[in-house]
Amino acid sequence: MTRTSSLEAEISKVIERQAQGIHDKDAKAAVSHYAANAVIFDLAPPLRNASTGPALEQSLNDWFATWQGPIGYETRDFSITANDDVAFGHGFVRITGTKVDGEHNDLWVRQSLGFRKINGAWKIAHDHTSVPFYMDGSYKAAVDLKP
Repeated sequence: MTRTSSLEAEISKVIERQAQGIHDKDAKAAVSHYAANAVIFDLAPPLRNASTGPALEQSLNDWFATWQGPIGYETRDFSITANDDVAFGHGFVRITGTKVDGEHNDLWVRQSLGFRKINGAWKIAHDHTSVPFYMDGSYKAAVDLKP
């Protein structure tokens, strides 16, 4: 295994562990993969999450409470580029499951992640997750798209 592919494998593990935390509705596990000063542009308002740690953990717990059972959280087509201390990746995330009101959800979103190696561990320093919207004047989220 080359040094580059080894780094990409390390980062893939971080992505997998965070996805598992979201699937399991374990906010503490999901948040543990962020750098302390991470910039997060998430699907839900505000435009930018101002903090990580307890505030982000609470925000995730509030979102988790809107779902019955585990949340399907599948990553796909992730491309990772890494060097010894900085990396980035992008791909798609499929979010599936049933909300507490009985509505079934199945949507794909785009995700770009920036990583920094901090004290020997890869941490997410930048997270941008988004859904495109229709530019026909409706501004409707394009949640019907699939990769």
